Amino acid sequence: MPQQTTEPQPRIVVDHVSKWFNKRSSRSFKDAFINVIRRRPVRSQQFQALKDVTFSIGEGESVAVMGLNGSGKSTTLKLVSGVLEPDEGRILTRGRVAGLIEVGAGFHPDLTGRENVFLNAAILGMSEKETKERFDEILAFSEIGDFIDQEVKHYSSGMFMRLAFSVAIHVELDVLLVDEVLAVGDAPFRAKCNAKLKELAERGVTMMVVSHSKGQVKQLCTRGIVIRKGEVVFDGAIGEALEVLEQG
Repeated sequence: MPQQTTEPQPRIVVDHVSKWFNKRSSRSFKDAFINVIRRRPVRSQQFQALKDVTFSIGEGESVAVMGLNGSGKSTTLKLVSGVLEPDEGRILTRGRVAGLIEVGAGFHPDLTGRENVFLNAAILGMSEKETKERFDEILAFSEIGDFIDQEVKHYSSGMFMRLAFSVAIHVELDVLLVDEVLAVGDAPFRAKCNAKLKELAERGVTMMVVSHSKGQVKQLCTRGIVIRKGEVVFDGAIGEALEVLEQG
């Protein structure tokens, strides 16, 4: 009998997902203040950020989610990461997921960099023993040196990014979610981060990347999903996706 091959299960499933946000109708802070003083109800309108979005990302795929500002791409990433919940539909992930969604997200300002490494690693599912074993590698990659024992409220946004990225990539992960955080920092460190992301992709880590950098997505991704006004308008080869994106 011929040997049957089974396709790998998807790591990420976004199934008919819609998301709304409330948009306040007060035109200014002054209007809002007067409404409170006069006890008038503050009216709000619902803005639909995502409309029936459906796609899946297979094991080992590197996929760029692209769109103009306000298109819904970052909302999609936050939904997949669990930071937000869908109003309709469902999102499924399989395996250990690490997200670089916002610079410094999950960092406690009054803790040192060292303490935040252990805090963030625990949030991402690493044991204290694993973190201790990888601490020197995390510190070396971040290049923040003696600042590791300073409170992170004194860090620049670049230092936040270096440390957050370094922790995330040293987790034994199956899925990595990356937002525009790599726009922060100097060019040599960005190049170092991109090289590490490429290495993870080659190792078979599933990646979902939100980026405005054509060079970065071409280097990392073979597939692109273009979102326009909350709807998926294209899902296919990265070159074609970039062409669709340029069309607006």
